[in-house]
Amino acid sequence: MTESEVIFEQQPTRDGGYIGIVTLNAPASLNALSMAMIASLHAKLETWADDVSVHAVWLQGAGGKAFCAGGDVVALYRTMTQSPGHEGEAAQAYFGAEYRLDHFLHHYPKPLIVWGDGVAMGGGLGLLVAADQRIVTETSRLAMPEISLGLYPDVGASWFFQRMPTGVGLYLGVTGAQLNARDAIELGLADRVIAREARQDVLQALANADYRHPHQAVREVLRGFEDRSLAPQAEVMPRLDHLQALSDAADITQVVRRILDDPREDAWLAANRARLAVGCPATAHLVWRMLCRHRHGSLAETFRDELMLSVQCCRHTELAEGIRALLIDKDRAPQWAYTDVASVPESYIDGFFMPLWDAETHPLADL
Repeated sequence: MTESEVIFEQQPTRDGGYIGIVTLNAPASLNALSMAMIASLHAKLETWADDVSVHAVWLQGAGGKAFCAGGDVVALYRTMTQSPGHEGEAAQAYFGAEYRLDHFLHHYPKPLIVWGDGVAMGGGLGLLVAADQRIVTETSRLAMPEISLGLYPDVGASWFFQRMPTGVGLYLGVTGAQLNARDAIELGLADRVIAREARQDVLQALANADYRHPHQAVREVLRGFEDRSLAPQAEVMPRLDHLQALSDAADITQVVRRILDDPREDAWLAANRARLAVGCPATAHLVWRMLCRHRHGSLAETFRDELMLSVQCCRHTELAEGIRALLIDKDRAPQWAYTDVASVPESYIDGFFMPLWDAETHPLADL
């Protein structure tokens, strides 16, 4: 990581303290998180958590297009293809650090504000969801698009999908559907809609706030800028009954068939169908299995299970093929191991869930 890939600043407040400002500064990759960026971010946030002069933390992305488009899967691809036999070690290090950071953010002791302007997908959505105050703007686009990569919705998605209306998380996971600011608010992924042009004014107002009660102070400032009229028309809730009907089946093969056979002429639904039709069949199974496994689980349990599954995904062929087709060769013609969801054997999916550690030796056992 070059020093500029994550920029740390301290904005003075009127009482002599600071707002810690973090800028993910890799706009060429839409601020995708590298291993070094994750480590740097975690270390600084730990320092600020213990610094009494830092009243709150603000996390944003550079470039004007994205908060964070996800993890640096291109680096993982290089390891998987150039260092065969070592992909498990690299995956354990990367995903372990990412999930440990996400878990830390979910429990951050100070007001943590994420400015989720533009693209917030995959690992970026994981950062956004973890914050105390999650801001979206009129340009925000959220998604867990792993169906196109041969991975699965991670960064706690099997936990936060469960907190949506029945069937919605499953639908989002298997289609990679894109959400706007209104959807983010209504599905519990964000707290406030604020105009993107107001960012600097919000920061200035935070600098002028009274921090005798930090969480209250931040909420009062953000409430003053909130304007939900800026949010586009919702995509999910107006279609809730329909999405729940599509997701209401006894197994993932039936769910996928119901979605693909849906005749409704609707641009948003059609885009989701098209994405699923060419997506990774194994991923659909992983989405289903993870939601079943974590229906009543804790966030920490979800992250521990995700680490095992993510390492296994790097040992299988699907993730490397998905990254190749989407981000390396960009031919958008992945050759998946199975042609459709119905043809994927349960025994193949079972292989992704073979335990790698016991409860005592798990790298995230202390969460």
